[in-house]
Formats: sequence, structure tokens, C-alpha cells
Amino acid sequence: MSTVVLTEPFATLWADRDPFEAAAALTGTVVRELEGRRTFRFEIDGRGYYAKLHRGIGWGEILENLVRLRRPVLGAENEWRAIQAFHAHGLGTMTAVAYGDRGHGPARRESFLITEALEPTADLDTYTRGWADTPPPVALKRALLKEVTRIARGMHEAGINHRDFYLVHFLLDLDPPPAPDRLRLSVIDLHRAQLRERTPRRWRDKDLAALYFSALDIGLTQRDKLRFLRDYFPGPLRDTLKREARLLAHLEREAARLKRRYERKFAHRPALQR
Repeated sequence: MSTVVLTEPFATLWADRDPFEAAAALTGTVVRELEGRRTFRFEIDGRGYYAKLHRGIGWGEILENLVRLRRPVLGAENEWRAIQAFHAHGLGTMTAVAYGDRGHGPARRESFLITEALEPTADLDTYTRGWADTPPPVALKRALLKEVTRIARGMHEAGINHRDFYLVHFLLDLDPPPAPDRLRLSVIDLHRAQLRERTPRRWRDKDLAALYFSALDIGLTQRDKLRFLRDYFPGPLRDTLKREARLLAHLEREAARLKRRYERKFAHRPALQR
């Protein structure tokens, strides 16, 4: 049993070909390669695309993930479904133009996902890195904060949790140049996202902790943090601060823990590069 969805230009280019063989024959600039998954950028008629090719990973890696309490990524289906869910709820993300999945069992399953390249863009980790020393215009910072908050709230209300919800996975459109009334943010790397009727509090809190950790050193003020809470949680801010007191304390502890772990991992670096 196989599933294939092709839109242009691939519907035409691969009309008389096995789409799995056609996807496997694509070449480009590899941006990441792991056991069972390769991601690369390529072009067709001057337009950029990203391809993720998945192949069977075997029971060894699956068991390793399960022992570490991680849900293994078995193919492209999860990211394909997450992209559709994002679009259905008006949340910015990639546009998928080709998808295929076939095979049974983790060792024999193969799949592919092709998305349009989001270019020109900058990830928010890079874009905000100098903010602590050179603050951006206040209106732009507040507009970006509001949009990140809208995406976080909308994602969780839709029953989606990201599992790698860091600033580096937000891409900011640079054409036209960002302005308070002209922002486009897209969330990427959805292959580990989870989709449910309702986001469990545990997974929501993990996303919020990751986001807070990645924003620790960009010069956010206490007022900025309060604005996030006001826009993320329903109801008056005063009530949120009382109701979510345990969560807020948890976020501080978890962000500090993540920072210590990161600094140990990259102790040879002169400064924290989130």
C-alpha cells in the first residue's frame, strides 16, 4: 500500500515515473543527514525546494528512542500531517508540494516530503542574537513577540505540540523587509510534532520551556514577558499570574536547566550561541 500526493511542478515532471524512484534520484546541497533520513536543498527552473527522504531505520533505533522515552520518527507522514494541520489553523509553515509513503514495518518503509524553500528568510535565533546589545525598534520587537505568541497559542489550541519549539525553528520572511505591520513567520522542522484533539499540559509546558530558554539572552524585558502571558493565556493577566504560578516557576527552572546543559555541551565556545 502506498500514498502519493503530487502538485506542480512534480505532477508534470514525474507523470510517467515512479515517484519514489524520482525522489531518490534528486540531488542537491545536503543540509542534514542522519540514519534513515536525508535533507537537502535543490532547484527546479530557478526555484528552491527542500526534500526529506526517509528510509527504514530498523528496530535498533526504534528501541533506543523508546528507552529514552522519545517517539521515533518513522517517515515523512508525521510532518506531512503537521504541515496540513498548521495551514488548516492559519499558522505559518512550509508548503508541501510532494509527498509519498510506502512499505510496511520500520525497516522497509520509505517516504519522501518536498517543500517549497522559504527564501529569503532568517531564523529568529540569528535575527535576535544582537538584540541584547543593540535593541531593535520597540514596535518591531513587540510585533514579533505578538506573532510568536499567536503561533504558540494557536498551535497548542489546535492540539499540536512541536517538541523542538526554539527560536531557530521560526523563519522570518525578509522580502519585503520586516516591519511592525508587515511580518511573516513560518514554523519549520515539524517531523517530531504531535497532533491530538487537545495538547496535554505536559507537552505544552515543554514547548513553552524550550521557547523561553531560546529567548533568555535576547534582551526581553519583564514587560515583554508579561505581554506574552497576556496574549497566550485567556482572561485577565492578573488571573493568569495567580493561576499559572506553578507553571511560571517551572519555566524558570527548566530554562535554567536547559541553559546549563547547553553550556556544558558547548563549553569550548566563548559564549552561548542558542
